[in-house]
Amino acid sequence: MVLSSPQGLRQRKAADDGSGDSGAQCKDEFGQSEKMRRQAHEEVVWGQTPDGEVFRVPTTHDVLTGLFHPRYPKSHLDILNLSLLGLQLVLFYILPRPTARIFFLFYFVFWRAAYDAGLGWVLTKQSKRKWMVREIQRLGWLDKKRENGKDYSFDELPLEYNTWLLFRQLVDVILLNDFLAYCMFAFTCFRVPEGLSFPVHAMRWIGGVALVVFNLWVKTEAHNVVKDYGWYWGDVFFQRGALVFDGVFELAPHPMYSVGYAGYYGLSLMAGSYPVLYVSLAAHAAQFAFLVLFENPHIERMYGERKPIALRKPISASEAKKIQKVKRSSQLLPSVEDNTDHLSTPPATEGETATDTETETECEGKASDTLRSYRPTQPIILESAISQHDLHHNTPPDAMLALLLVYVILGSSLPVLSYNATLALHFAHACAWCMFHSFGLGLLLRAQSKSKYLVRHFLKHYHYPSRDHGDGAVQEAFTNWKALYNISLCMTYTSLTSLAWKSYTAPVAWFEGDALLCHTLGTLLIALHGWAAMESFEVLGVFGWFYGDFFMEDFPAHLEYTGIFRYLNNPELMSGASFLGLALISGSKLVGVLAVIRFVSHWWFLQTVENPHMRKLYGDSLRKDAGFVKVIKSVASKNARLFESRAGRHAPEIKRVAKEVKGTFDKVFEETADVVEEFLARSKPKISEVMQETKVLLQQSRERLVITRVARDLSSFDTTKYKISIVPSQAGDKRFHIGEPIKVNWQAPARHSRRDWIGIYKVGANRSTLVTKISSVGLWVPIYGEEWDQDAPVNETSRITTLGKEPELGIVSFEGSTLPWTIGQYEVRYHHDGKYNVLSLDGPCEVYVSKPASLDLTSVRECLAYIVPLCLDSDPDLIPLSCGGTQEPADTDSAVTRDMDDFSFWSEQQAKRICYVIEQAFGVEYAPDVVMADANLTALANRILVSKQLLVV
Repeated sequence: MVLSSPQGLRQRKAADDGSGDSGAQCKDEFGQSEKMRRQAHEEVVWGQTPDGEVFRVPTTHDVLTGLFHPRYPKSHLDILNLSLLGLQLVLFYILPRPTARIFFLFYFVFWRAAYDAGLGWVLTKQSKRKWMVREIQRLGWLDKKRENGKDYSFDELPLEYNTWLLFRQLVDVILLNDFLAYCMFAFTCFRVPEGLSFPVHAMRWIGGVALVVFNLWVKTEAHNVVKDYGWYWGDVFFQRGALVFDGVFELAPHPMYSVGYAGYYGLSLMAGSYPVLYVSLAAHAAQFAFLVLFENPHIERMYGERKPIALRKPISASEAKKIQKVKRSSQLLPSVEDNTDHLSTPPATEGETATDTETETECEGKASDTLRSYRPTQPIILESAISQHDLHHNTPPDAMLALLLVYVILGSSLPVLSYNATLALHFAHACAWCMFHSFGLGLLLRAQSKSKYLVRHFLKHYHYPSRDHGDGAVQEAFTNWKALYNISLCMTYTSLTSLAWKSYTAPVAWFEGDALLCHTLGTLLIALHGWAAMESFEVLGVFGWFYGDFFMEDFPAHLEYTGIFRYLNNPELMSGASFLGLALISGSKLVGVLAVIRFVSHWWFLQTVENPHMRKLYGDSLRKDAGFVKVIKSVASKNARLFESRAGRHAPEIKRVAKEVKGTFDKVFEETADVVEEFLARSKPKISEVMQETKVLLQQSRERLVITRVARDLSSFDTTKYKISIVPSQAGDKRFHIGEPIKVNWQAPARHSRRDWIGIYKVGANRSTLVTKISSVGLWVPIYGEEWDQDAPVNETSRITTLGKEPELGIVSFEGSTLPWTIGQYEVRYHHDGKYNVLSLDGPCEVYVSKPASLDLTSVRECLAYIVPLCLDSDPDLIPLSCGGTQEPADTDSAVTRDMDDFSFWSEQQAKRICYVIEQAFGVEYAPDVVMADANLTALANRILVSKQLLVV
């Protein structure tokens, strides 16, 4: 923590402070410039004990300077440390190699146990109960001999600081002997592996040296960040200002304990020894145990409870009102709340953050309420069955049942296959699930991001209470998406494991060749994937793991990168590590190919689905570079400037070549992305076109069967005397609102068939003006209704009207089911004698749907009040009372009074008409069941407004 002045822990001295003398003396001793030394002394650091005592923290020297510099006095522990280090070197040279190998193995185990178990136990007791300080004070073990600079005074410093100095010396003994014992053990195991070519040996040594150098760089950078205070766990004893974990600490989680042990594996490579490798793995695992059992709990005790993850903070007052709206909606929906999981957001993985403030805690509480109504309690897979069969709605039971049936049928019907055929089948199976998981679910999720496809589906097909503001549809869409994603994820890894198992053959000689190495590396890669997945889930929770922000975008939020996301933008890319690990273990090229497919497909998912949605949702708060990338860029930039300064006149040419190389990689990356996008863009229209053509062919298959019903001889009829004309609408033109009756005047000669009829067709549906080749599909009216029994003529023989000279006139009306219930341009055709010969036609006329001027409850209800009666054929028994409907006497006497906006139906077809008209007028889709469930103008208007607000993209 950082205290403000005058009780603050950090102040700066005046420029004329007397520390310049000590700076000059140190310059003479170490050959450093006086200017740099004075700058180092200008900043004075203050510390504070747990009791509140503030003191100036003296200058401390690193372990190598304090231990090996001859001018610094040595304490008893320093002398012991130097003696033990010298003893190791002597034993390494005098002991035989087999004996030295065994000795240094156990010697290293001892010091590693002293480090991880011993120091862990001591530090834990000190962290909890200040045990070490009390014991040192009781026993009087403090040593004044080893001083840490001219500004150190034993008597003026608190007991906690002096105890820490003594503890430092103990740590130096353990750490240095631990490191040297490991190196001695690695040197005793050194060998030159047989059967390897010179390039392999060269790569082994280059890789080993690179890992050792990288290890030294990580440790040095980490010490530069935390200084001696953090290196020796100073915060267990006293506080010394706020620690800022930047630099190499953005490279990887706990870099001193993770990537800071890369040198172990570098020495293993150079030594060419499996024992060194496995001892390194065991020692590294012990260090992680130290981290988990001591360091992380201490950080939680020291810096408070860790922050919740996926933190969503209110940004403005206007956005905060949205939260209150969601709260009210959740209170109005008890049925949904009963099935809602009120789990709090899981904690972040990083304990290195500052202590949570009261304001942050308040914000977190608001965030939890915002997401409360979106947390269902049903299990991800095993959910209760629902009666209707909709794979979107009943994903868990229906999808699992379908998968079970497919696997049972295929498993029982497959013939006995050869080994290669079995491998090919397993590969195709695993590849299909991998492609479906990335491309299939990716396209589905992209449709949800762009058009709210899944939410729109549930709003269309299922009825939800009118007061839930659409939360029910969102919640149900998210719940079923989670189940579908979970099934796909499980099947992806199950099919991959099956392929690896089928292709796996246990090695005959484990210690010959690279079999043991491949198994070890494969296991480590699988473990890496498991760790990354658990860390990601801990940060994201259920909401983020299943891409919840694709469904709930109405909360005010900004991103906070915690846990593994502090270092990587997309840690899920590590899922390819398990594919690669299984490829190494099985030694199968098919599994290797599948690993490449997995990486490419997931890369497409990130570039095409997730990243565009994140940019749309979070905007400027979405960072460009993760911590790992920033550290690498920073190091590369420093080295580039250093190299450029030494390159002299060749620097511009080198910079040009570097830019060209970078441009080449960027071009390859962009071209690959363009190829994938182009392939998908070309495939989608073709697939859609084929589906649309198939749909049209199926729809018109019945219509094509009536083409042959034409009259052979029309010579006895004067076709010029047949005329029809569309009666204009009330507006005076030939534009008719959908559902509005369309009247047609007709004229025929005196002697014409009584089975003549008039049909209405879309303009362009019939190319011929002489013969209609498309069925009317019920959109027709007879000239004489008594001549027809529904669609069949009463008499088989044609009847002619009575003789006369004057042409016969009449009018017919298209109403109800004979009207076209699809918007568009239409024409009317006069047909002869129940057949498809065209004697006259007129058109076009337009069928349209009116739209409200504004989207408010009054305007939407008025629009519905006009179009609903038309869809109900203006039947007074069906239309609402507010639109001129009549009420049955039985309803008048009923205890429950009918609402003025209620309406009813004679058939489902009428509900389908309303659904179509609503889609055209308002742009939202509903299934007939939803409209019939509301059956009220106001309720339907409210539902439309909620849907429009919810489906805004």
